[in-house]
Amino acid sequence: MNMKRVHIAVIAAAVTLFPSAIFGQTDPNLQQNQNPNAPAGQLPTGPNGTQPAQSSMRDSLGAPGMTGQQMLDKQFIQKAAEGDIAEIQLGKLATVKGSPHVKEFAQKMVDDHTAMQKDLDTVADEVGVMLPKKMGKEGKSEYDKLNSLSGDEFDKEYILFVAKLHREDLHDFRAEASVAADPGLAAEVVKEAMMIRQHLTLLTDLAKEKGVTLPPRPARPSAPPPAGQ
Repeated sequence: MNMKRVHIAVIAAAVTLFPSAIFGQTDPNLQQNQNPNAPAGQLPTGPNGTQPAQSSMRDSLGAPGMTGQQMLDKQFIQKAAEGDIAEIQLGKLATVKGSPHVKEFAQKMVDDHTAMQKDLDTVADEVGVMLPKKMGKEGKSEYDKLNSLSGDEFDKEYILFVAKLHREDLHDFRAEASVAADPGLAAEVVKEAMMIRQHLTLLTDLAKEKGVTLPPRPARPSAPPPAGQ
């Protein structure tokens, strides 16, 4: 068996069985309703006693019975893919125009996000999502801006923008991992969230080295006070 598929399966099982251990939240969308009277391992039967064919996510997406969460999952995948494209294209630009250490970091962004894009493409194919093929407006605007800069100005702008993207992505990926309707998607999101955290650590070190001050992270909303207080 392909070791990559084994790895994804293990992550998927962990997300399904122990989501609170990873994100501190439960995932009601991963719970399945089962008929307590049905024998173990037996599929539900139709009115004539026949077993219906198992439907895939590819069939359910776009069907009248598609759930709200499945629609949100589709939007998340498309946005994540668009983000990967931006990271790859901006990284390629930085490998040409950046200083030596920025070039080194940018090449890692190109390599990692290309791998992430490939894995996400596999998940998208399984759930029937058509992925974008080019950067969105924000990414294209930033590319044009960076292309007009050079030297320290280029390095600073690239570091600040990539840090902004990664912070936004980490927030979105953590949220998606706790609600994704498809276990395969949830597993991929968890894996990529870990990679994004590693990138942020590298970015922090690179910013210090280049004398770039990263904006403070937005404060997390405080928990509501207990009832009755």
